[in-house]
Amino acid sequence: MRQAPSFPGIAFRPHPLRIAAWSFAGLLLLAPAIAMRFTHEVQWTASDFIFAAVLLFGIGGAIEWVVRRTPDRAYRFGAGLALLAVLALVWINGAVGLIGSEREPANRMYAVVLAIGVVGAALARLQARGLSRTLVVMAAAQAIIGAVALAMRWGTSGPIWPFDVLGLTVGFSGLFLAAALLFGRSAANAGSSTPRG
Repeated sequence: MRQAPSFPGIAFRPHPLRIAAWSFAGLLLLAPAIAMRFTHEVQWTASDFIFAAVLLFGIGGAIEWVVRRTPDRAYRFGAGLALLAVLALVWINGAVGLIGSEREPANRMYAVVLAIGVVGAALARLQARGLSRTLVVMAAAQAIIGAVALAMRWGTSGPIWPFDVLGLTVGFSGLFLAAALLFGRSAANAGSSTPRG
C-alpha cells in the first residue's frame, strides 16, 4: 500500500478544511454555468471559464504549496490571506468592477497592485519580512487608486457610489495590511518561515 508523501514537520492527509476549500472552488466555477441557464445577465464564454479555472486552482495550488512546506502558522495564514485577497480582487474586478462597472477603464489600474505583489514576492524570495513590506505597498497602492477614483468621481454609474468604491478600497487595503502583519509576525518567529523547495 502506497504511503502519502511526507514533508518535514508536516502531516499530509485529507483534512476536512482542505476538502471543503477545494469543493467550494469547484462550486464557484460551476455557479456561472448554472446562472446562465436562468438569466441573460450572466454570459460567460469558454475563455472566461478557462481563466476562472486557472485563477481558482492556481491560487488554491499556491496555498497548498505553502501549507505543505512550512510549519509556521503565521506564514501560512499570511500567505493564505494574501492569495485569497488577490483572488477576490481579480474575480470581483473582472465580474462587476471595483469602480463603477467592469467596463470602467479605471479598473485597469488595479493591475498595478497585482504587479507590485508579483515583483515584490520575487525580490523578497518569499522571505516573510520582504513579503510583509510588499503587502504594505500593495495596501497603499490599493488605497491610492480608491482615493483617486473618488476624487475624480470615477464610477459614479455604480448603484451605491461612492460607498462601493470606499468600502472595497478599505476592505482590500485592510486584507493586505492584515496579511502584512502576519508575515511580520512570522519574520519575528524563531525558526524557518520560508517554504522549502
